[in-house]
Amino acid sequence: MLLFFPWSVLAQTNPARPDTLVFSAQTFYEIIRNQHPLVKQADLFGESARQVLMQARGGFDPKLVSNYDRKEFGSDLYYNQWQNKLSVPVWLGGVDLFASYDRNDPRGKYFNPADRTPESGLAGLGVTVPIGQGLLIDARRNAVQQARLARTLAEADRLALINQTLFEAANSYWTWFLAHQQRRLLTEGSDLAYVRFVAVRQRALLGDVATIDTTEALITFQERLVMTQQATVEEQNARLQVSTFLWNADGAPVELPAQAVPQQPSLLPPPDSTLQALLDQAAQQHPELLRLDTEIRQLTLEERFRRAMIQPQIALTATLLSDGAVASGGPDRSSEYAFRTQNHKVGLDVVFPLFLRKERGKFREVQIKNQQTRLTRQQTGRDIVNTVQSTYNQLLALAQQVVLQQQTVRNQQTLVLAEQQKFDLGESTLFLVNTRETKLIELRVKGEELKANYQKAVAELYFAAGTSTNAVVD
Repeated sequence: MLLFFPWSVLAQTNPARPDTLVFSAQTFYEIIRNQHPLVKQADLFGESARQVLMQARGGFDPKLVSNYDRKEFGSDLYYNQWQNKLSVPVWLGGVDLFASYDRNDPRGKYFNPADRTPESGLAGLGVTVPIGQGLLIDARRNAVQQARLARTLAEADRLALINQTLFEAANSYWTWFLAHQQRRLLTEGSDLAYVRFVAVRQRALLGDVATIDTTEALITFQERLVMTQQATVEEQNARLQVSTFLWNADGAPVELPAQAVPQQPSLLPPPDSTLQALLDQAAQQHPELLRLDTEIRQLTLEERFRRAMIQPQIALTATLLSDGAVASGGPDRSSEYAFRTQNHKVGLDVVFPLFLRKERGKFREVQIKNQQTRLTRQQTGRDIVNTVQSTYNQLLALAQQVVLQQQTVRNQQTLVLAEQQKFDLGESTLFLVNTRETKLIELRVKGEELKANYQKAVAELYFAAGTSTNAVVD
């Protein structure tokens, strides 16, 4: 569905031409930042990372577990057991706090005496403490810390996608500018050739010039007309490419209005401080470097976790026990069955693989990947610096070329004017006039191409530095 473009973003080019409106590059970029689907998609990266963090924090959610088992066979009661436990994980030390309540019917035919509880049940308050593996870091804490770092990864991905989208948009905009200027200049040349053809034909009818000059003028007009038609098609295609970046606030695509024309680019060279500022920007906030730095932090954290996994698994569990009636606030809290140190249960679990091949292999794998990522970070940082510097050099060269091309165009205009005067005096030929004029058109088109390339180089410079700010030099 194609909707009308908001007229408020267009500015009139010339009061004498009310049908022509300027669609500035800055307005173009603002529309993309606010309404382009890829930019909106990039904004969702952070929300997705927040949900991952919420999932990781779920490892520390309190958990309530209740089990009820009863078995009767024939006329015999085998067992009737009800067990409940509320566990609360604690970040510090990987400790688990828990409260329990068990009530088992001792009348079961095959009842285990170790499971006997008072008729009112048996309450417990306890703690499980990892002594070896899991004391400093465990899977739950590792997952939360990794998820926190994932938010930085999401931000890096968001910046990268926005920068890429705006960079492609800048290239499309200045390609449209070049196509528009080329079509305009060729149209002027075609119109001029037609006017000259009519004038030469009239002079030939009067006998002032040779009839063959009429054919010469007609051929020149036809050649330029063909070039103008091709340039018109190229401009139409360039406009379509610009339109692919235009969306309204409702998420519907919009077309570039037929009256819209691109702005004239600024040709001011960048300040001398621009290069160092962009290098500093790249070192601190380039999305690729942010991603690699965060991956290194994640791998360092994972390496620490895998090193801890090599330690033996030793878990100490201690529980204070009490009669269910006393624990619930019964009248005899001084009972020997209340929560006292002599009413306890202690357990020690030890697990230690003899060869640790799985743990040692995983630890070494993470170490190697961490080293690889650090080396990639070094090379990527150097590549970014070189790319920024080379693009900046290209930008300075283009700025000089634009100035030289403008001087060349002025000199060629002088030649065309002189050749036209000589032709009017009968001292030159129509062929030379057309040749000089065609060369002038080519030089003017080349000048517009250099302007477009200059602005593309500006966009590339900021993109290489990892930013989209000031995508147009004002």
